[in-house]
Amino acid sequence: MGMEGFRDYLVSRNFGEDDIEAALKSVRELKDYLEGMGGGIHNTSVDHVRSYFRQLVETGKNSMQRFIDLARYFYFTGQHQVYIYIISTISGREVLDSISEKLVKEMGTDCQARIFDGLRNPPLGSPPEVYVDNTLTIVRRLLDEGEDTCHEMLADNHHGIPRESFERFAEIYRGADSIDDFLKELHEERVRELQRHVDEGRAWYEQEITPEVVELVKSNQEMLSAVRKGDYLYITKIPYAPKDWLVESDPVRKRYLACHCPLARGAILREDMDIPMDWCYCSGGFHKWMYDVLFNELTEVEVLESVLAGNDRCRFRIRLP
Repeated sequence: MGMEGFRDYLVSRNFGEDDIEAALKSVRELKDYLEGMGGGIHNTSVDHVRSYFRQLVETGKNSMQRFIDLARYFYFTGQHQVYIYIISTISGREVLDSISEKLVKEMGTDCQARIFDGLRNPPLGSPPEVYVDNTLTIVRRLLDEGEDTCHEMLADNHHGIPRESFERFAEIYRGADSIDDFLKELHEERVRELQRHVDEGRAWYEQEITPEVVELVKSNQEMLSAVRKGDYLYITKIPYAPKDWLVESDPVRKRYLACHCPLARGAILREDMDIPMDWCYCSGGFHKWMYDVLFNELTEVEVLESVLAGNDRCRFRIRLP
């Protein structure tokens, strides 16, 4: 699981020699930093990595590629908590860029300027919680444009997921006798996928998966699939940190562990800040995008419950075309 193993992993993923050497250099520099602090890269903590990222920001070495290289390394070594933290520091920024671009396209440059006026992105590599003030400003300004406008601008594929990502689910959909059969088979497929990650000891996207997490999802078809009731599909979001969420007893902390949004979740732990659940239409857009692709038609999404609003879960419904 050392550097040679990481090199072999990158070779197996068809990375070029220059990219491999750059990735190894990024890992070596972190390794040297941790050893200088009296620690080691194989037993490092999120706090140590957070400290290193501060140094990268201060020295101007906080490139996106460096963070991606380090994320790949910790994914390879199975250090899930560090891997997930790195992903949380670099994800979300593309969402703001996408919202900005949609505002220009749909509402014009003047509207975009009103929403983003005076806002500056924190330096890349900053802790996710520093984004929440900007998020609150953006959603409040969007609401000033009208609730419907706010929801429409946010409920889109702002995470940039390619249509091709749903090809496997499209196959299931084309082979199903009904939408209900499709949703059931989709759920079974996702449960099997989670089980494979447990068996292989790998993180699933940004989630650390345990047998208990598999059972959580298995017991609720709304998680990672949906349940149809009349003309609507009902979806409950899997908690962001499901392993910790399952054993957490503090209700505020549990809501924090449920929230997926790196641009907003920090507000849950702050008594002086409440981000409106209208922001969660961005998450709604994430969920509806697959159905937009499968049906080849734009669907409508509604946020029913949100941990930002004090609910125990995030839940959506999508209107069938």
